[in-house]
Amino acid sequence: MSVIESTTEFAPAGTWAADAVHSHISFEVAYAGVNTFHGGFTDFSATLIGGEQPSLEGSSAVASVNVKDDQLGGHLQAPEFFDAEQFPEIRFRSTELHRLPDNLVVVKGDLTIKGVTQPIELSGTIAPEPSVDPFGRERLGLTLETTIDRTQYGINWNAPNQGGGDYLGIDVKLRAELALVKQG
Repeated sequence: MSVIESTTEFAPAGTWAADAVHSHISFEVAYAGVNTFHGGFTDFSATLIGGEQPSLEGSSAVASVNVKDDQLGGHLQAPEFFDAEQFPEIRFRSTELHRLPDNLVVVKGDLTIKGVTQPIELSGTIAPEPSVDPFGRERLGLTLETTIDRTQYGINWNAPNQGGGDYLGIDVKLRAELALVKQG
């Protein structure tokens, strides 16, 4: 097990909420052995608590899955994928947040998809310090990503590819680009 050494507090004290207009939650997975399929979620929330005991929580509504084809979007909400009716939300809750040199970050936590919770580790960057927008609100940027094995969450659908292998990759890259606004 490696030791993570933080260089400063993760984020300035206070509550920081994602501005959904300027933030993005996305996923990508290998498709048909020849390209990468991209999708995301339009209805999500994320809250970062800064200061001495930082935390990060977020959720996405499965019904808001956003892909370029409505029929595929419906298929992704079916039981063989996200099962939106039984499990309407994907959730993340941090267990550790570390800010490293050069504004790099490591976030450990629990990701819940389809009622299955698994520990994950995300890495990324955080803005060196907050900025103030034209409306006088403090903003902080945070970008995180990780790769998960979708089958660990019960998302097992696949089909054989005529060229060999399966149509859908097992590893899914998750990415959160968060524009956080200080609350209160």
